[in-house]
Amino acid sequence: MTQHATDANVLRASKLDCAALSDALDRLSIVGQCHKIRPCDPNFRMAGRAYTVLYEAVQDQPGTVGEFIDDVPPGSVIVIDNQGKDDVGTWGNILTEAAHRRGMAGTVIDGNNRDVALCRSLGYPIYSRNTWMRTGKGRIQLKALQVAVNIGGVTVNPGDIVVGDPDGVVVLPQAQEDAILSAAEQITLQENQLREAIRSGMRMDKARAQFHYHDLQSPGYTGTRP
Repeated sequence: MTQHATDANVLRASKLDCAALSDALDRLSIVGQCHKIRPCDPNFRMAGRAYTVLYEAVQDQPGTVGEFIDDVPPGSVIVIDNQGKDDVGTWGNILTEAAHRRGMAGTVIDGNNRDVALCRSLGYPIYSRNTWMRTGKGRIQLKALQVAVNIGGVTVNPGDIVVGDPDGVVVLPQAQEDAILSAAEQITLQENQLREAIRSGMRMDKARAQFHYHDLQSPGYTGTRP
């Protein structure tokens, strides 16, 4: 059983688009949109709690990469900070297969991954800055696990909810996740009602005014359920 099957807020997050969650983050003045982190396949979607990994350049006595995978709780999103370096990969097909078999929700990398074909064929979600085949073995090493990391300009702490869809990745800090989810659910409701009004023949300007479209993401806006 994956983690989001028993985690109510992860389940709520999995039903929401990143666009609505992004608007909710803006409303609450929280930076949670991971800049330039994109899916390796446009059909990927994921939601789970962050298990964080920090890499560094190899030191005098090289360490290893990837050997944390057996200790990651199923349902987690593995969040890897390679400081945006684009000259090596941090993830490949062996890790993809292991993570998929262990029931991880997905992987997010501030850096590159390789062996993209396997994640696509398995349907295992990976989000990264880019893809390139050059290995990180002998070039980077594990520095720390379960510490605060940076992904696309966003601080991610262990246990934060991480959501990915075709638009990219957003992070919901644990302390604010209830407020973010409630705001995103409200935004989704009002936008769906706006769409229905337009489908029924209402002018867009009138529909947007009725459902407060221009205010939905505004800081401090509380809104009402029409």
